[in-house]
Amino acid sequence: MNVPTGELLRSRVVADARVPLEAALDRRLTGYAVVSPTDALDPEREGVVLTFEAGVPVVAYHVGSDRGGPAALGALATPGPYRVELYASAVGDLDPVHEVDELRVAPGSPAERVAGAPALADRTRRAAPADRDASGQGPVEAFLADEERIEAIREEARAEAERRAEEWGFDDAVED
Repeated sequence: MNVPTGELLRSRVVADARVPLEAALDRRLTGYAVVSPTDALDPEREGVVLTFEAGVPVVAYHVGSDRGGPAALGALATPGPYRVELYASAVGDLDPVHEVDELRVAPGSPAERVAGAPALADRTRRAAPADRDASGQGPVEAFLADEERIEAIREEARAEAERRAEEWGFDDAVED
């Protein structure tokens, strides 16, 4: 995804993912944010680019996996802190990116899925233009489209099942 270079407004580390979303909404920002989880075990972890039009999220793109839309938000579904860079763009500069349906997100979905902030999600939805096509996906469809998150849940369930099987002596009772 090629985003035109914008004017850097803010660069900092924040504890809560709601900070850049609130900043964009309060400023009625037309531009984008680059949000990257800070991880001591993986300092090179790629971030997510979120674009905004008048403060309302339009597009999400995960740089590391080349995934866009609701699936890209899964990369930020980790607790903070986050490195955040907030950029302003001229009106119209992001139009080519905003026209790619596979990258679009519902106005309130970053606040709900990433920040766990339903009040901010409601505020964002109210600020969205009435004709804004959210993304065509509801929360269930967005979750099912997030293959990385589903695989992480599977791995966690598999590890838990193996731990319990060993704890209960199930491995000893079943012959190969």
